[in-house]
Amino acid sequence: MDSSTSSADSSHTSLGNGSGKQFLIPFVLVTSLFFLWGLANILNAALISHFQPLFNISRSMALLVETAFYFGYFLIAVPAGLFMEKKGYKKGIIFGLLLYAAGALLFIPAAETLTFGFFLGALFIIAGGLAFLETAANPYVTILGKAETAVQRLNLAQSFNGVALIVGPVMASQLIFAGNEGELLTQASRQKAADAVIVPYIGIAVVVLVVAFLFFLTKMPEPAKSGKLRFDRSIFRHSHLTKGIIAQFFYVGAQASIWGITIDYVIELLPHVSKEVASGTFLAIGTFLFVAGRFIGTFLMSYVKENRLLCLFGLSAFVFCLVGIYAGGHIAVYAVLGLNFFMSIMFPTIFALGVKELGPHTKLGSSFLIMAIVGGAAVPPIVGAVSDTAGIQTCFWLPALCFLVVAYYGFSGYKVRENA
Repeated sequence: MDSSTSSADSSHTSLGNGSGKQFLIPFVLVTSLFFLWGLANILNAALISHFQPLFNISRSMALLVETAFYFGYFLIAVPAGLFMEKKGYKKGIIFGLLLYAAGALLFIPAAETLTFGFFLGALFIIAGGLAFLETAANPYVTILGKAETAVQRLNLAQSFNGVALIVGPVMASQLIFAGNEGELLTQASRQKAADAVIVPYIGIAVVVLVVAFLFFLTKMPEPAKSGKLRFDRSIFRHSHLTKGIIAQFFYVGAQASIWGITIDYVIELLPHVSKEVASGTFLAIGTFLFVAGRFIGTFLMSYVKENRLLCLFGLSAFVFCLVGIYAGGHIAVYAVLGLNFFMSIMFPTIFALGVKELGPHTKLGSSFLIMAIVGGAAVPPIVGAVSDTAGIQTCFWLPALCFLVVAYYGFSGYKVRENA
């Protein structure tokens, strides 16, 4: 993120004098990327719940969806950055969109062959494409207009990521779950349920390819280069960065686990609720709270120090997890949905505190904080295994402990100290 900002700042002398109309189409195209990766992310929750009866697998196995997805991010993020240093951001975005579309289209043979591993491979490829898009989107948004309105543009673009988080569950309820929730006892019923994922992902692939073609046709400015990324072991003397990486790992692990298990949690505690309703209503309420929390949390930071708010939100999330563990029925469900509100500010706040006062190490520190997203690959299968053996409510002890790590970082771990 810091490299994005520096790139933007150095580019404004040549780009910031243009008219708003000059950058309108490029801005709309880049903003669409925020929606596209948000949609892919939240649809994983539907896939996890849908794949369990389809492939007759445990919850921990189904949560490998998150492992494949976040591990794809982790492995491809650095190669994506290196690719764009050499080839430029526009080519990187187009290549990322092509990977995204290819992964989505691989859902067709995965469904036709009824192969769970095939789906995981397709999701890995989708995530690889998204790594390119996320690496490029922020610097692009900041240079498409005047320097003084860069933050405003970035917030506007990121709001479309929030729109996707709300649209995704509704889309899944109508296209994946509707009519596919009965007992999957025959080959025909299993094939019908598998085919249900084809239509939404073909639709996504078509939209993504159209966006890629529009990027190809559109003249896009290139962010200025901000120097090569070099590893320096001395960066780990900054304890607030090291602790920030740990906090980010556990936060992303908790978020991926909670989103991945929410639909199952709702239908287990509220047996009269279908997966269609659990996704289209309950999960959508949760993601709406996530988006609302991002805006409200940002507003509160005008009055409360960001580290204190992070600590408060971390402790609140811990308490809501306890309610989700020990309460029952609607109270427990709404507590789990409420977790989304408190998770909303965690990633960007940990990021901002982690790169504070790193100086020339800022770009490298940013990379490590982004790579901590691998927590989303590591934690969910463990949560799923606990759920399979001890129950779906008990498994919320793991996200609860993750949120205590986040709260500690906001309480003390964020403090800038340099170890000898």
